[in-house]
Amino acid sequence: MNKLIINITLLASLAVAIASCSKKGSVAKSPAAPVIEDDNGDGRKNPFVTQIYTADPSAHVWADGRLYVYPSHDIDPPRGCDLMDKYHVYSTDDMVTWRDEGQILQASDVAWGRAEGGFMWAPDCAYKNGTYYFYFPHPSGTDWNNTWKIGVATSKSPASGFKSQGYIPGLESLIDPCVFVDDDGQAYFYYGGGNICKGGKLKDNMMEIDGAMQTMQGLNDFHEATWVHKRNGVYYLSYADNFNEAGKGNRMKYATSKNPLGPWTYQGVYIDPTDSATDHGSIVEFKGQWYAFYHNSSLSHNDWLRSICANKLYYNADGTIRKVIQTDLSGEKK
Repeated sequence: MNKLIINITLLASLAVAIASCSKKGSVAKSPAAPVIEDDNGDGRKNPFVTQIYTADPSAHVWADGRLYVYPSHDIDPPRGCDLMDKYHVYSTDDMVTWRDEGQILQASDVAWGRAEGGFMWAPDCAYKNGTYYFYFPHPSGTDWNNTWKIGVATSKSPASGFKSQGYIPGLESLIDPCVFVDDDGQAYFYYGGGNICKGGKLKDNMMEIDGAMQTMQGLNDFHEATWVHKRNGVYYLSYADNFNEAGKGNRMKYATSKNPLGPWTYQGVYIDPTDSATDHGSIVEFKGQWYAFYHNSSLSHNDWLRSICANKLYYNADGTIRKVIQTDLSGEKK
């Protein structure tokens, strides 16, 4: 009888222990405390490219684990944006040390381009099926403002060996290409300028539009500089507005959607005006941290000799973006 009582007692204790473990396993872990940025900025030294003048940074993280930035190049001395040419690529593996990968394309490489050259404006780059696609706006005629094309150059490397392959047919005379490749492999093409923003699907060859381009609905005071990224199932379309007051120029705004082609819900300003009349940026996640890329004129104090910058970007719990804190060449808050 005593053995029976002991065995029953042990079994009961074991059952309680198992139930306790089961309950512990089913309790959700407390969410990690949100990272709160320093009110004085992230200490990043901006601009991070000082050897030449660069603008319109498009940032991407590729399979080799490095972050690559594809900016435009302001030629010194400038003539507005007319002389922009000779695209360089920059890369980093730590957001501190940057490597100039060298020049990848210039106007004279583009057989269909305007004879006078120049006008190599804000580019972007995408990757699909083993090939890197470099998209760049360039006019095909002397009447540059009415002959814009979106050129495409390709390479098997992210920062060298690009060859011009022609341009995307059937588009309007607009600028600032952006290509976003979704999780399912479908690529989307966006471009705009002059208060027009359009988007559509790309065919698998990444050089033709699949169907009709659509006007992006729901944006507030769109000017140019479309960029699309995705976070937690939400699509973000960021862009420069037409702000021009008290000596201050473009702000960077954004809108969100559950669909890569909208309609979009305007959310607000995420970068205030820099010391340049223009701005153009990109947003990317790198090693668990999101970053906003943009440009200013702090090295030259000339609106058309710009320099690319980057600062950490943070989201609120509801997915909205906090205002980016810009920093200077010493890493101090501007």
